[in-house]
Amino acid sequence: MHAKYLLCISGMALAVLMAVPREAIGACSFNSTVGVSFGAYRFFDATPTDSTGSITYTCLLQFSPITIDLSKGSAPTYVPRQMRKGTDTLNYNLYLDASRVSIWGDGTGGSSRYGPISPPLITPVTVTIYGRIPASQNVRIGSYTDTGTVTINF
Repeated sequence: MHAKYLLCISGMALAVLMAVPREAIGACSFNSTVGVSFGAYRFFDATPTDSTGSITYTCLLQFSPITIDLSKGSAPTYVPRQMRKGTDTLNYNLYLDASRVSIWGDGTGGSSRYGPISPPLITPVTVTIYGRIPASQNVRIGSYTDTGTVTINF
């Protein structure tokens, strides 16, 4: 069983839109998010632009260990994900770890899943999302966006 949630990266920020399917109620669901807000990207900076966000979920029943997947968004692969402004793209990625080595995805294409983990019952669990825009991308000024899906598998 799984529940899907829409993930939006807009204006270089991250948010999960809450739409809990009926079959997910009473099992596991997402409570809230704090967006990954990159702010202004500066082409001439020699270091990547990093930021963090988070998702919080709660499980009401224990079926088995859970995993959480993030989709590729509009990119054809996880490496790299891409925000778009018209036909222009800005590469970025989302990670499971502060060192930004493990790309958060669905376990395919060089990505890893969150979990498996047996979460505590009826206790909110907050997971940090580590974001990075690599340095020295020659892109046009403007707001770049992406939309993906966050899936909790239980």
